[in-house]
Amino acid sequence: MLRALSDSALQELIQEDAPYGDMTTMGLGLGDAPGRVVMAARQPMTVCGTEEAARLFELYGASATVIAPSGTHVLAGAELLSAHGRASTLLLVWKVAQTLMEYASSISSEVARIVTELRAAGHAQPLACTRKSFPGTRALSVKAVLQGGGVMHRMGLSETMLLFPEHRVFLDVSTDDMVGRLRKYQPEKRLVVEVGSLEEALAMATSGADVLQLERFTPEAVRQCKMTLHTSRLHPTLAVAGGVNAANAVAYADAGADILVSSAPYHAPARDVEVRFSRDV
Repeated sequence: MLRALSDSALQELIQEDAPYGDMTTMGLGLGDAPGRVVMAARQPMTVCGTEEAARLFELYGASATVIAPSGTHVLAGAELLSAHGRASTLLLVWKVAQTLMEYASSISSEVARIVTELRAAGHAQPLACTRKSFPGTRALSVKAVLQGGGVMHRMGLSETMLLFPEHRVFLDVSTDDMVGRLRKYQPEKRLVVEVGSLEEALAMATSGADVLQLERFTPEAVRQCKMTLHTSRLHPTLAVAGGVNAANAVAYADAGADILVSSAPYHAPARDVEVRFSRDV
């Protein structure tokens, strides 16, 4: 499994936590004492971040073994990784490694939960997560989404075109002109347009938008929008966004949404990872 974070990015995490070393461990003189640490799931989860956690231990001189690779579904008590080395290394790294796995696994677990509910209801629509992860955590968040069975809605502003109402505030032109400008600028890209009403959806679909992002539509409004567009012989892809979560994902899929766009997994409670230390003799 590929790591989402480079060695330098991982080292920066330790530098943030211990810029001048581990004062307690140094004060106790524990540096060369050999030890072992095992990290295990306290609750069921879809694991993410074990590769990064293991590499953290390795970067500071320990040996580490990934037991549950990212994307693995585990039950409470399952061991996730183990590491052997000097006490100074294990005590320096363990909290950062634990926290990284807990937060990454929260995202992957919530994605997996929503995807599982969709599939159980007979729906094949993808769950697409937004770019609204906490700033600075994009790479690990993307990995967590993918390992949970989701896809990315947008990696960032540089790789997709999404026309928001906020863009339109600064334009005194027709919808045809807006769409035409973007088509001319990047003709090989699909054009996504966020709309907040049925009237906007019809106007943007008529102008040639490939994907309509239906912002905070109810499931019933999604159903009505799809029927109206089809009656008008317009068939853009419909992506629902704004408040999509585990409680309503199936209802949106039932209503005919083609893609479910969500930020909810980024706000899921952290999964609890237990850490067990022991001395090697």
